[in-house]
Amino acid sequence: MTQPKPSKSARKREQLELQHLGERLIELTAEELRALPIDERLREAVLTASRMRAHGALRRQKQLIGKLMRDCDPEPIRRALDARGADNRRAKRLFADAERWRDRITAEGDAAARSLCEQSGADVGPFIELLNRIRSAPNERIEKGLRRQLFREIHDALMAAAQDDRISR
Repeated sequence: MTQPKPSKSARKREQLELQHLGERLIELTAEELRALPIDERLREAVLTASRMRAHGALRRQKQLIGKLMRDCDPEPIRRALDARGADNRRAKRLFADAERWRDRITAEGDAAARSLCEQSGADVGPFIELLNRIRSAPNERIEKGLRRQLFREIHDALMAAAQDDRISR
């Protein structure tokens, strides 16, 4: 017995899903696009769409991308885009954590810096030195620059700790 043919609505939903997946490709850089397992025609269509600004032309280009998506396996593309989304979420979470630590260290002082260093494995010296420089800053502009520098140090420490966790897994 043969399988019943999918309804026109089901085919349309599948085509729209492929088009939306293809539209997500437009957000990628040329380098990220090259890393994906897609054929050259689809890659060129996506690069062309990323340069377009006219609404009508972009809409037609997205439809072409959807049509070209029908000829390729969408699963590797979907997995790659999902992994990219996870990396973006991880980077945003790391940035927010660094902001929270900066605010906590400037409010609570040395104890918070030591706590961060226990968690991240970083050396506490640079954090305490920056904290002392922030406290003795002669004006608000210099204090702001030092707080930015403290944030960068914290971000780097958290990034190194996250990399170590990934490597040890």
